[in-house]
Amino acid sequence: MKRFIYTSLMMLCLFAACREEEEVRSPEVIPVTPPDASEIVGFYLLNEGNMGSNKATLDYMNLTEGEYHRDIYPYTNPSIPKELGDVGNDLAIYGEKLYAVISCSNKVEVMDKRTAKRLGQIDIPNCHYIRFHGAYAYVTSYAGPVEVNPDYEQTGYVAKVDTATFQAIARCLVGFQPDELEIVGNKIYVANSGGYMSPNYENTVSVIDIPSFTETKRIEVAVNLHHLRADKHGHLWVSSRGDYYDIPSRLYWIDTQTDTYGGELDVAVSDFCLDGDSLYLYSSEFSYVSMKDEITYGIVDVAKKQLVTRNFLAGGAEKEIAMPHGILINPQNKDIYLTDAANHIYPGALYCFDRYGNKKWLVRTGDVPAHFAILYK
Repeated sequence: MKRFIYTSLMMLCLFAACREEEEVRSPEVIPVTPPDASEIVGFYLLNEGNMGSNKATLDYMNLTEGEYHRDIYPYTNPSIPKELGDVGNDLAIYGEKLYAVISCSNKVEVMDKRTAKRLGQIDIPNCHYIRFHGAYAYVTSYAGPVEVNPDYEQTGYVAKVDTATFQAIARCLVGFQPDELEIVGNKIYVANSGGYMSPNYENTVSVIDIPSFTETKRIEVAVNLHHLRADKHGHLWVSSRGDYYDIPSRLYWIDTQTDTYGGELDVAVSDFCLDGDSLYLYSSEFSYVSMKDEITYGIVDVAKKQLVTRNFLAGGAEKEIAMPHGILINPQNKDIYLTDAANHIYPGALYCFDRYGNKKWLVRTGDVPAHFAILYK
């Protein structure tokens, strides 16, 4: 987070120029063989854009027709003057709606999941991640401004949102700069990062009781927490970014039956995707000591709590990707989708690999491609 904030603030002036638009946005045809009897028709990809550039965009991959559509939001919503907004941070489908969390625009954009036409927005300051339970959406908010400050005073919160009215109806205070959240039964788990407060990072996961919507516990894990994912064995997997100096990024787990710290695996994590008992992860671990990124593509067996491999790609494919920034596993045919943010300035790329890590195709995306949402029939 620290690295992201510093880089983004320094580059604001560079991205202030007007964006050049393509005159014609015809879909790019991809060599896709539609899977037999698949319930998946495609997926959306949210491109983050760069902070201050108002360049978050939405792409759509039509797996039935084998067509990749770039930057669809302006064409489905021509009357929206600022388009999607500034910094896309999360994407999800729930019910008949598509939700895009646009952090620096302080909103969650709500669209029809079939057409991507705008239905409204949820106003939440510095929002980051979204999950759902019953008739409500739960959204993490940093609450305060984008500011690197070890003495940051504004704690974050989780907003409870009525999905029918798009109104936030309650708040539950948690730690500083809460990132991803996960729902297990009647509990919400929240990764508190303290990402703006280097070197005074947070190191806890907040536990929220959904019926009372109150924080009941904080579980100490590691500094600068980021992502959460629950498996079917009663474990919550938690990633830590580390401090970019002496404390490395690592993967941890929590026992959700007792809400206690479980253990640690010696692998760095930037993001992950759980498919069955296989937790696919990648890391682009930056160090201010070495001033470079160490990149890993690993698989963890969550049942055995073991790292299976540190490279699930085949044929040297990992050498093609400059900066991995998003991951999705197709739950039906097990294709692996990885995004490449390249230099975080120009359009990135989306790679598709088969279950064995062999490259199938790639396509150009928007700037800083990152977040997926699968569309079912």
